[in-house]
Amino acid sequence: MKRSEIIVRRREFVIPGYVRKYKTLADVGFDGEWVTPYQMVSNSETGPVLVAHYWLDALSVHEHREVLREQGWLPGMPLNKVLTLALEQVKRTRSDIYVTQAFHLLPYLKWPPFPTRHVDASFTRITRHEVEGRTVIALGTVAQRPCRRAGVEAIECIGPNARASWEYKVKGLAGALKMAYSRIG
Repeated sequence: MKRSEIIVRRREFVIPGYVRKYKTLADVGFDGEWVTPYQMVSNSETGPVLVAHYWLDALSVHEHREVLREQGWLPGMPLNKVLTLALEQVKRTRSDIYVTQAFHLLPYLKWPPFPTRHVDASFTRITRHEVEGRTVIALGTVAQRPCRRAGVEAIECIGPNARASWEYKVKGLAGALKMAYSRIG
């Protein structure tokens, strides 16, 4: 599927009855020619695809709009801290990878519980088309489970928000990146 078609799918994706609970990128004034704003920088066509849980919550987008407009991600988030250090270890940059998520809507508040059926609907409609034919790294169980259910082969890695030391999480992601690059060749 073409990237432009996947972006259309992301733009059209809603969960009936949950319009107040979840926002789209357009709802928060952050729509663009990407599936997720991470792809402002991390949009490699040949590097590994990292699948995270979700991008951000709607309140954080409003609070950090200036930084997000510049780079599409927040340096202080655990995912980004771990990713920065892991990329340094494997001597790669954010432009060498492709980042997306399992759930493509923005919850209103931080850390909501996402029903499995909502994550699966998003993954099936959008993410599985992004990862098709690519080397995938699934970050944490919320990203690993829909990969498994959809039959997507993924290198499973500890999630950046897991209760573990920073060193352990960085080492885990660096190892997953090395494995992914060895598969890519």
